[in-house]
Amino acid sequence: MTNRVPDEELSILEAIIGIRNRLHALKKDRQTYIKSSTVTEIYDEVTEHVKKLNEIREQATESPTSDNRVNVVLDDVFQLLSLFFMAIGKNNESPATYAQLATIKQCLDHLNESGVYTLDELTPYQNRLIEMSKIIKNDEENNAIAEPHLKLLKKKLKSCETVLSLLLESGSNLSDELTPIHHRLVEIKRELGAIGSRSNLDNTPSFQISEVRPYQDELRSIDSKRVGGSFLAPDGSIPPGQAQVIGLLEECYECAHDLIASQDDVAGTLKPIYHRLIELKSLLEQLTLTHRWTSRETDMWAFQLQLNEIDHMRKNGKFYDNEGNVPEGQTVLLHLLRKCYRLLYKILSSSEPIAEPLMPIHNQLLTVRRFLIEVKKFGGPFTARELYPYQMKLASIDNMRVDGKFLDEDGSIPEGQGIVMALLNECYDILFELKPDVVDDN
Repeated sequence: MTNRVPDEELSILEAIIGIRNRLHALKKDRQTYIKSSTVTEIYDEVTEHVKKLNEIREQATESPTSDNRVNVVLDDVFQLLSLFFMAIGKNNESPATYAQLATIKQCLDHLNESGVYTLDELTPYQNRLIEMSKIIKNDEENNAIAEPHLKLLKKKLKSCETVLSLLLESGSNLSDELTPIHHRLVEIKRELGAIGSRSNLDNTPSFQISEVRPYQDELRSIDSKRVGGSFLAPDGSIPPGQAQVIGLLEECYECAHDLIASQDDVAGTLKPIYHRLIELKSLLEQLTLTHRWTSRETDMWAFQLQLNEIDHMRKNGKFYDNEGNVPEGQTVLLHLLRKCYRLLYKILSSSEPIAEPLMPIHNQLLTVRRFLIEVKKFGGPFTARELYPYQMKLASIDNMRVDGKFLDEDGSIPEGQGIVMALLNECYDILFELKPDVVDDN
């Protein structure tokens, strides 16, 4: 239960709840494009409330706890605003980084908890954090972000960097002799999780015990290489990283056992969670392929909420039943949960800085480019008639510009002009390269 909100903060709580409701309504509105001016106005309004909140808390005798309701609602608002900034193409502005930082933190926390990762798998997170650090620093230097929000983003960034450092340090402590064993154990645990997460049409597990047995045999084979409980180097010494590898080996054993125990079905008390995760995973997998055409960045909010809700059901990393027992099926649920977080991050990180009004044009140009590349790959000769549809499509898109810019329905210039123009020019260039192979229709 969240703490009681101090009387001094009640007016601010009421205001930001109202803002959150407005953002929810704006998110659901599919009749019109999201306007940049609307988002920035709401952002400025939130900033003013945060400034007032900080002034109140500076004079307070006690510091607010992390579960203070004002903080919880503010986190919702900043996450929603972050997704809105991405939806209007302002991906390279600091407010847009908030939701991504939150998702990266979840992914890194789960990697830290499970220990199932390689150093190479940390590189994308590391690179993305470096990019977002530059975005935040640039806005700070140009005074393009309010101080309260800047502090919040820096705190989020720092928490991600702290977990990443722990993961990198742990991975670097692994000796060269143990690295191949560790990598294989990571693969085994992931493959076991993938087996367990397969489902039938009725959302029941779909795998056979015979699929798990070979992994158990391989684990025993790896285990047999230990001498006196340790993996040895060729010279007989004990290389560093024993605890990490042996711990992962034991987790793999536990995963295999858990899968066999839950082969017929996950425990009854875990079924509702299992079914929700299967559904979320299926939807997110579809969106990784279609989100460019079928969804907004703000649609990811619902997934984030549901995953966080499921994640918070765990205690000490496990799902418990009402009697305080740990039911069978933990491996399956944890694999599904982590898979969903990774899919969500993949969708958010693939978002391009293009405002919603330009997305239809951008998608059309992507399609034209794909067809032109295919035409170029197969080679000529071509007739002018064969290339005519591409010329007409590019001309129709080009004619949509006003004074060299693509405008939205209000006559404003949406974000993403450079990307769309570069794509349009690339299509023209490919078309120009095809012209030497054009022959007379006769």
